[in-house]
Parts: sequence; C-alpha cells; structure tokens
Amino acid sequence: MSWYIKCIKNYVNFSGRARRKEYWFFVLFNSIFTSIAMMIDNLANITYYGEIYGYITSIYGLLTFLPNFAVLVRRLHDTERSGWWVFISFVPLVGYIWLFVLTIMEGNVGENYYGDDPKVEIIDEDDDYDYYNNYKNSRDGQDLDKFY
Repeated sequence: MSWYIKCIKNYVNFSGRARRKEYWFFVLFNSIFTSIAMMIDNLANITYYGEIYGYITSIYGLLTFLPNFAVLVRRLHDTERSGWWVFISFVPLVGYIWLFVLTIMEGNVGENYYGDDPKVEIIDEDDDYDYYNNYKNSRDGQDLDKFY
C-alpha cells in the first residue's frame, strides 16, 4: 500500500526511475480499487446503460490517470527508455505485449540517463563500505560476505 501512496503523491513527477516493485504494486492496488468502485457502481445501480462501470469508476479513473501515466514513464526510465515508448501501445496487439515486456524487465544497474538506481539505498557518505559495488556484485551472483 505504501507504494500506491508513493505513486499518488508523485502524480506529476515524470522524471527519475521507478522500480518494478513500485510499478506493479501500484498496478495491483489500482486494480483492486477500480474493482471496488465498479462494485459500488453496480450495487448503487449508477452504472452507465449496459456497462459494468459507472460514475464512481469514471471519477476514480480520471483521478488516477496522471499517477498511472507518471509511474509508467518512470518505469520505462528505469529500463533506460524514454517515456515516449508509451505510444508503442497504439500498435495493435504487439504494442501492448511489448509495453508489458518493458515493464517486467529488470532496470539498469547503477545510474543511467534518467537518474540513480532506485534499488540502491541512500546512506551516509562517511560510511567506509562501497554499497553500490556490493549491490552490483550481488546482482551478478557474487557472494557479499567477502565485502564485510
């Protein structure tokens, strides 16, 4: 839930990078809340004619459009791609599949054009350990015990 709230608070932040965890937890909670809004629409009988969604779902969709778009752009930045790659989804069938593949890909290790690696913790600069190299080597499958 904290990832969802983080994305809502950064609703107009299109710069930087978003981890897979941040993106997919936002998608999960957004789907849950959309389903709840649809149930409320159906129980209150305020759906549009012949549809399963209504006014509450539409309002929720409008309120979460920018946060959804922003976290998707930041997720693409983590794979070192521009936010313009969102428009690949306009290509029928193949575009959606490719955008899905881009969102499940692991992000680049270390800093890239769009910012620092979001997986690397920000720690005190006076610390003697080189956490970035430890993290990088752990992702390469090497044992971290030799660094401690």
